[in-house]
Formats: sequence, structure tokens, C-alpha cells
Amino acid sequence: MSLSQIAYILATLTAGGGSIGYLRAGSVPSLAAGCTVGALYALGGYRIQNRQSYGSEIALLASVVLAGSSFPRALKTQKPLPIGLSIVAGFGLFRFGDAVLNGRT
Repeated sequence: MSLSQIAYILATLTAGGGSIGYLRAGSVPSLAAGCTVGALYALGGYRIQNRQSYGSEIALLASVVLAGSSFPRALKTQKPLPIGLSIVAGFGLFRFGDAVLNGRT
């Protein structure tokens, strides 16, 4: 699976998750955070797909933001949603971090 496909999948998961959080609980912060991180993943995927600079870096930034918010909550609450977000963030950190370190887009 290509990096751009991974970025688009993560964009869909995060934006969709934020939207579901809003619909179920009326959580505006979930909607804002999910759509913002999803937009970063989508932008990174678009730039990777079109061989533009900084695509992997933008997707890595999205993973860092997601990890920064989900890892502490996952450790503190042990609830499924923060743990799932942490897994998504960790996957993104691994894939896009590897691409940035090895100069791949």
C-alpha cells in the first residue's frame, strides 16, 4: 500500500471519528480535532500522490498531533477510543517517520 493511500485512509478514519463523536455526544472539540487532523492527513496524501515536497512531513505532523492528544488519554483512562486513536497515531508515526528519515515520499 502506498503512502498516499495510507494517508487518505487515516484522513477518513480521523475525520469520520470526529464527526461520529459530534453526532453521538455533541462534542464540538471532537469534530474540530478530527477534521483538522484528517485535513492534515489528506493534504499530506495529496502532496505525496502528486510528488510535491513535504507530503510525508505533513502526514507525520498529523500523526504527532494525534499521538500527543491520544497517548496520554489512553494511558490515563484505559478506554477503547483513546487506545484505538493511539494505535492509529502509532501506525502513522511509524510509516511516515520511516519515509521522512529515508527520504521517501
